[in-house]
Amino acid sequence: MSGFDWSGLMRLGMRGLGLRPHEFWTLTPAELTLMLGRDGAAGPLDRARLEDLARAFPDTPADTGEMTDGGH
Repeated sequence: MSGFDWSGLMRLGMRGLGLRPHEFWTLTPAELTLMLGRDGAAGPLDRARLEDLARAFPDTPADTGEMTDGGH
């Protein structure tokens, strides 16, 4: 048995999106997913997520190994 619900996908594509069978079968899975609005992308960046990212990746200068006194 396949892991895909083909009848469900066909129903969504043809009934929900109004695709013709030819159009449905020429789409890649990624294209169909995007058209269905299920691209898996995260929602908009909110304040809490921004703060999480700031803690995970603080804005501190990287140690480049260079001397700060002009090399002397």
